[in-house]
Amino acid sequence: MIFMQLLLLAVGFLMLVRGADWFVDGTAGIAGKFGIPQLVIGLTIVAMGTSAPEAAVSITAALQDNAGITIGNVVGSNILNILIILGITSVIITLSIQSSTIRYEIPFMIGITVVLLLMGFTDSCVTHMEGIALWGLFLLYLLYLFRLSRDRAPQENTEVRSVPRLLACAAVGGGMIVAGSHITVDSATAIARIVGLSERFIGLTIVALGTSLPELVTSVTAARKGNADIAVGNIVGSNIFNILFVIGTTAFITPVIFEPKFLIDTVIAVFTGVFLWISVCRTKRLTRPWGLAMLFGYGAYFAWLL
Repeated sequence: MIFMQLLLLAVGFLMLVRGADWFVDGTAGIAGKFGIPQLVIGLTIVAMGTSAPEAAVSITAALQDNAGITIGNVVGSNILNILIILGITSVIITLSIQSSTIRYEIPFMIGITVVLLLMGFTDSCVTHMEGIALWGLFLLYLLYLFRLSRDRAPQENTEVRSVPRLLACAAVGGGMIVAGSHITVDSATAIARIVGLSERFIGLTIVALGTSLPELVTSVTAARKGNADIAVGNIVGSNIFNILFVIGTTAFITPVIFEPKFLIDTVIAVFTGVFLWISVCRTKRLTRPWGLAMLFGYGAYFAWLL
């Protein structure tokens, strides 16, 4: 039994790594083909693609009248995205940050997290109307990205592969990332249960990290390939997408219960965004010392959770 789960775990990780390679190559190639800035690709296609597990879990839960898990899923993933994923990625390689990310995207991410906190504080739920408001902000964000792609100078086209091949590469890679994350989470959870770990430990570690595995492997792979804009844009865009699209869509289906215990976590998510902004605002780089500080911060947060 455990041998089969270990085999599935290995297969899942292999799918994640190979899928990330194809996904980054495909999306970066599309950016080069059409002269689209890599940052815009990272903030849109890559961010939305790697947030698919969070979206699938939350929207499916809403359809099954179990929308209460949405806030924990999104807030937990957003904290982990910054502290663990950008932490690990910046420890491996220094990340250069675009000026627009520092001036607009990170502050916008912090701002909508504050909006979510206020929604939870006032109503203890995200209502239908608040879901529509989040969707309105999402449409404004997409408009901003459209203007960003139009105003930036086109990048040099060095891509020789055809557009259909690039699209297929990105689609297959993205599918492998999502499928690989599910296989990895399921097998790791099964192994944890076999060796006697508690359900709470499994939920706080394996499942939380599992839904963020696409962001992790994509960001690390993009950074190692020299596509730092995709790596950073992936995380910032994913966090924005998680709040505006995932929670907004879920609340549009059914009111989302905001349990009081998640208020502190949402405050931590706000401070996590502020910490990211402080770490890059002066040098426009996310370096190893800051990455180590992020990892230490998540360790302290995890210890507090326990």
